[in-house]
Amino acid sequence: MILTGADLSNANLSGVDLSGKNLTGTNLTGADLSNAKMLDVNLTGANLQNADLRYTLLVDANLLNAILTGADLSQAVLSGAILTDANLEDAILTNAILNCIGHSICI
Repeated sequence: MILTGADLSNANLSGVDLSGKNLTGTNLTGADLSNAKMLDVNLTGANLQNADLRYTLLVDANLLNAILTGADLSQAVLSGAILTDANLEDAILTNAILNCIGHSICI
């Protein structure tokens, strides 16, 4: 399945394991990715505007130039994630974990 540049806007991907996938340039606007496992995923330039990323594991994810405006990253684990030039305007980061040291949820 080719996911690079795919239109997955408003898709229900809750709880899905997308670890190691290449989602470069993928449109995930409004998608439900809550509780998803996205370890070492490539989301370079992906559009995640208003996406639900609550409780998502984004460990070592590449979010270079990703659009995360209005995304809900509450309780998401972003340890080791690359956020260079990512747009996080109005993103919700309540209790998001940026460093896994001492957190039992981290793998």
